[in-house]
Amino acid sequence: MTDVDRWFRAPGRVNLIGDHTDYNEGFVLPLAVDLECVVGSRPTGGGVVRVRSLDRDAAEADAEMRADGSDDPAAIAPDWGRYAAGVVRALAERGRPAAGIDAVVASALPIGAGLASSAALEVALALALCDAADFSLPPVELALACQEAEQIATGVPCGIMDQLSSIAGERDHALLIDCRSLEVQSVAFPSELTVIVMHCGLSRALTDSAYAQRRKECEQVAQRLGVRALRDASLEQVADEPRARHVVTENTRVLDATRALADGDAESLGRLLSESHRSLRDDFQVSTPELDALVAALEGAGAFGARLTGAGFGGCVVALARRGEADRVAEDAAARYRGEIDLEPMTFLCSAEAGAGPLLTAPA
Repeated sequence: MTDVDRWFRAPGRVNLIGDHTDYNEGFVLPLAVDLECVVGSRPTGGGVVRVRSLDRDAAEADAEMRADGSDDPAAIAPDWGRYAAGVVRALAERGRPAAGIDAVVASALPIGAGLASSAALEVALALALCDAADFSLPPVELALACQEAEQIATGVPCGIMDQLSSIAGERDHALLIDCRSLEVQSVAFPSELTVIVMHCGLSRALTDSAYAQRRKECEQVAQRLGVRALRDASLEQVADEPRARHVVTENTRVLDATRALADGDAESLGRLLSESHRSLRDDFQVSTPELDALVAALEGAGAFGARLTGAGFGGCVVALARRGEADRVAEDAAARYRGEIDLEPMTFLCSAEAGAGPLLTAPA
């Protein structure tokens, strides 16, 4: 199965600001990062999709499913293979011919970190499957198919941000995504800033978290207010609704952060990140003591601002620092964090990279 001749890559993403706004039809400001999932594939004459993970133990390395999408993703073993089966089914429903492939997959993205590792897998595999069947979808429709694949695979009602960020990423730019219209606007990322991503050492699984409950709470408030989604609510309407108050104020922060980024105003941007974390912690209640401690450590070490990124409940914190100070800030923050929390953080200094696509040569 390792005799492959086509290669595809899909980056993860870090969300600068705008969490739990995507499924409320609001705004997000992510960037595709220089950590990615790579899929190597070879078309076969049969109607079977076989995928081997190079990151798993031998006993859980292989997944197999029918190429027509007829297999129930929930019945696929091992568990990671459900994502592949979800992609196969979502593409089949959109007209992809039942062309089989043999594929291998490897990823530099940490699992359960909030950096969209599952979305990167879905997108890279979707590109390989489309290529093998001489089938294509517009970028937004491909993102929607991969979003649907994740929902099928996990039962988690995730939004569109991760998959669309992986597909639409642009080098040296963040992406302002309108999660209602799915319009994407690129925003130049200042060369003098570095994005610091630090994993708190506590992984999270959305299937084990209150993610679905938070989404349900938002939908209930929107229904009570008589609006299509919380994007349409005013601050006055949600003043006494903490979950909804986070969403409304976070949408404002995303738009303010976009302007600050375009202006190169690092101080304002950092302040907005820190305000976002407080809102996620206090109003939306998706933070943890570990995430709070890591945010405080980064702020104390000299970052412009910091916040949990992704859904919360564990995973990563994102912060901004001057390029020449990023290493020092990260090292200082890690030392502070270790002094308070008995966990070892992982640090990534990330750059904004291009979105998913084919690789002309095999990865080293």
